[in-house]
Amino acid sequence: MRQLATQAGGGSSNPAGPVAAGGFAGELRASIMRINALQMNATEKGKAFQAGDPEITLNDLMIDKQKASVAFQFGLQVRNRLITAYRDVMNMQV
Repeated sequence: MRQLATQAGGGSSNPAGPVAAGGFAGELRASIMRINALQMNATEKGKAFQAGDPEITLNDLMIDKQKASVAFQFGLQVRNRLITAYRDVMNMQV
């Protein structure tokens, strides 16, 4: 199991080299990075709005905050489904 986890994470114990960037682990990592980028963008716009930047409107700020929130909730639900699937597989009897 540890070897599979290391391979999925792109660890160095994979004899065939690192996991392909287009694989499941790569897609999961890219999704997390997109969620993080949305949250960072919303935070930066919030700080700029508070500082009085005239280019940032309240509407734009609220839309970006909502996008970040929806993306985070989606990521959280995907994580919950993955954990449930993992537990189901681990509880299977051979």
